[in-house]
Amino acid sequence: MSPREKDMTNPATPPTAAAVGFRQFLLAAGILALAFILPLGKLAVFAVTDDLHSHILLIPFISYYLFRLKKNALPRFSAPAKNVAALFFAAGGAVFTWHWWLSHSGPPLAAEDKLALTTLAFVLFLTGLAAIFLGGATLRALAFPFALLVFLIPLPVFLRAGIESSLQHGSAVMADWLFQFSGMAVFRTGMNFQLPGMSLEVAPECSGIHSTLVLFITSLLAGQMFLRQPWRRAALCLAVIPLALARNGLRIFVIGELCVHVGPHMIDSPIHHHGGPLFFAVSLLPFFAFLYYLKKTERLNPVVPLTSKN
Repeated sequence: MSPREKDMTNPATPPTAAAVGFRQFLLAAGILALAFILPLGKLAVFAVTDDLHSHILLIPFISYYLFRLKKNALPRFSAPAKNVAALFFAAGGAVFTWHWWLSHSGPPLAAEDKLALTTLAFVLFLTGLAAIFLGGATLRALAFPFALLVFLIPLPVFLRAGIESSLQHGSAVMADWLFQFSGMAVFRTGMNFQLPGMSLEVAPECSGIHSTLVLFITSLLAGQMFLRQPWRRAALCLAVIPLALARNGLRIFVIGELCVHVGPHMIDSPIHHHGGPLFFAVSLLPFFAFLYYLKKTERLNPVVPLTSKN
């Protein structure tokens, strides 16, 4: 066989435009990560030391897994979305400038607020790079994996306090309903419960914000992977709110019942200090039951595309 014939039988397969764009995106993303190495390092340390934000370390792996699921369905060619990229770069620059201005004027920022701004800028810049190197069509196909990167951003102090307060008050109301339904004599004033022989206070630490955030992320992932209709995905996410309040209210109710019927020392029992995972597991039962219902009814009522009449 001649060299010419050998070359014809083993032609070199040139990489597709999508493959080249992905390699360029990885290179650009690596350079961006190096530019943000200090704030990203602080973010990793913060995620390890703060229970509320321990999920941050998992988010990049989850986004990459979702990308792998969609890899074969991505368009082979996708034109760069320069206008979209410009918007993301401008937004990232504005956020970074705002962070610099706040850091050099007025009172010092809390650690969460600093990391929230720098991480938001990083995510915006990263999405802008994707719009250029991966293209608009590919970015639209990967909208959910990129949107999930928002959970890399720590909750700012004001937002964390607002969510904790809402969950705290809602959980107290739910616990009050359970106490009254059980027939126990109870008097509630705000976050304080006067029970027979003792008083119980619902502290901000009892808000269950960490479990609620994890369940919300789970609802987003489950809706994306198992449901097709947007309203069903939204319903699954919204169901997290009453589930969170019911879970926290049940926990307060159980602790109060134990303190009354077993002894006040149950306020320091493991079910109070370490019972969060147990009640979180309990809340997963109605969550997955609702997901199963949404999935089943979606199969029974498929979306029929409209066809034009000749």
